Amino acid sequence: MIVLGLTGSIGMGKSTAAKMFADAGVPVHDSDEAVHRLYAGAAVPLVESAFPGTTRDGSVDRALLGQRVLGDPAALKTLEGIIHPLVRADADAFLARHRSAGAPLAVLDIPLLFETGGRHRVDKVIVVSAPADIQRSRVLARPGMTEEKFEAILRRQVPDAEKRRLADFVVDTAHSFDATRIAIHAIIDELTGEKPSQPGS
Repeated sequence: MIVLGLTGSIGMGKSTAAKMFADAGVPVHDSDEAVHRLYAGAAVPLVESAFPGTTRDGSVDRALLGQRVLGDPAALKTLEGIIHPLVRADADAFLARHRSAGAPLAVLDIPLLFETGGRHRVDKVIVVSAPADIQRSRVLARPGMTEEKFEAILRRQVPDAEKRRLADFVVDTAHSFDATRIAIHAIIDELTGEKPSQPGS
């Protein structure tokens, strides 16, 4: 089974690309979704121990936790030390299930693939990308987003140009959904030698 790492900076269209892989029948592990599950499960006692008062009714209160770690690099590093191993274990279990089932390809959707040293965990990397002006307009259209928040996020991410340089495949999402879908299906075909299924087929 080929393990494909899917990544890209904020606002580049990674979530859309992930859905297109899933629609084509490729198993996709979503790291962000895994974090949400962990914040309602295994991570709760660990987060509460490290950041007392940030859990409510058996779940991590993301707003309270965000207030605790925002602007505090040491606190953020502590949180990452709790969450990243749990997400990695969740992804490993996901891969083991689909490897046993005979899947030819699986995708790990990892927003911070390069930032967290995850390149060694995958066989190939696909980076979704778009021009900076399109990225900015997409991100600033999000509820609650500000220029300051956007710039702070960018500072924590490997620059898009560097991600593109390190990628095995780059998908430009600046054009239509159909163009993105065609590019993704071409990657699936190249890696597996099989034509991906069409949604609804």
